Amino acid sequence: MIRIFAYDDNAERLHSLQALIEMTDNMQYVGGSYCCEMVETEMETYAPDVVLMDINMPVVDGLEGLRIIKSKFPGIKVLVQTAFDDSEKIFSSISGGASGYILKSDSPRRILQAIEEVYEGGASMNPAIAKRVLEYFMPKNEEKILTQKEREVLKFLSEGMSYKMVANQLGVSYSTVNTHIKHIYEKLHISSLGEAIAWFYKNIRE
Repeated sequence: MIRIFAYDDNAERLHSLQALIEMTDNMQYVGGSYCCEMVETEMETYAPDVVLMDINMPVVDGLEGLRIIKSKFPGIKVLVQTAFDDSEKIFSSISGGASGYILKSDSPRRILQAIEEVYEGGASMNPAIAKRVLEYFMPKNEEKILTQKEREVLKFLSEGMSYKMVANQLGVSYSTVNTHIKHIYEKLHISSLGEAIAWFYKNIRE
């Protein structure tokens, strides 16, 4: 069971997330809160595997909550969710160690898929979000050092495919896709899927 804690200052949204998760066989909703004021205590008490983190909340917002979680509980995966496509907040979330970034407008199916992806050690990012990272990404001249297969992996990820979908598309295993991503990170000197997709949009995609 994937243990999930959710943060959102909108009570209706929080209840909707709870209902969605409780209807999913392999997930357990362990708790939720309207802000991150008690985030350290909540992480110790509920020990979630994945945190759904809203950004804009009163008192202590999601960016500060993310910082606390990653500094005190690095093993907890944080999936940032917001209704705002603010580039600065997106970049801050990714730089702060978020495992993924989704929009609140994403479908319930996509939200559940994103939770599973980050829980399994992958990353998840709404394709529209990846484009917003571009202004923070300094393009590099490493296009030629990526193999054709690595470029294909980046292309499919930029189209919003999950790691599993890319593996099926290429006829390889999930671990092989992870290995390709690891090599891409090393070659481009980056550390997140958002940066990789941003690099793809800037240097390869026409």
